[in-house]
Amino acid sequence: MEPISEQNNFIYLTVALVLLLFAAAVADHFPDPITGIFIDATTVATLALGVWSFKAERRWLPTGVGFVAAILIVIVFDLILDVAGLHYLQLCIMLGFFVVTAWLAARQVLFTGSIDANKVIGAVCIFLLLGIIWAMLYLLVAGVAPASFNGLDAAKWYDNFPHLAYFSFVSLTTLGYGDITPALPVARFLAYLEAVAGQLYVAIVVASLVGARISVRQSSR
Repeated sequence: MEPISEQNNFIYLTVALVLLLFAAAVADHFPDPITGIFIDATTVATLALGVWSFKAERRWLPTGVGFVAAILIVIVFDLILDVAGLHYLQLCIMLGFFVVTAWLAARQVLFTGSIDANKVIGAVCIFLLLGIIWAMLYLLVAGVAPASFNGLDAAKWYDNFPHLAYFSFVSLTTLGYGDITPALPVARFLAYLEAVAGQLYVAIVVASLVGARISVRQSSR
């Protein structure tokens, strides 16, 4: 396997994000303690890979040993929060991590160098991150006010993650199946804000990538 660098980091991170969403779907389809461990492990791996992919140029994570160490550290911290019952602190930390990862990804995709295949995949990666970030926000709202969504049972955040991740991506793409709907004003605000962000993202990213490509061609002339 090639070392993670700025030339291929989005390939690894996008695969990790897709695996996280798939693991959530599997855990929801087979409600069992083992599937809970599976989704926790996938989340931890995604977090660690995100750190590694954007800090690859530094020497504190130069090899697979650093990657394994990062996973072990996050696992221990995750277990401590779980035992202490600080589930929503755990959720807030994950939300903050995904926001920072999305920002770092946007900086690399939109504001640096020429356009290549890795940056095109990076644009897809940012779109997935937006959906996951909004899912985290919905989980926080549902935790504070359990009646925020119609079609959603009151449960712990990691039990509702598959459902609200599904609702998030349905809203982000303005698909709107309607089986889960926002019931309270804050939930509705987040839902239509996500729909606007999804539409603007496509327009802004396409314009930015095309503009960068034109700029490179003009410079080469």
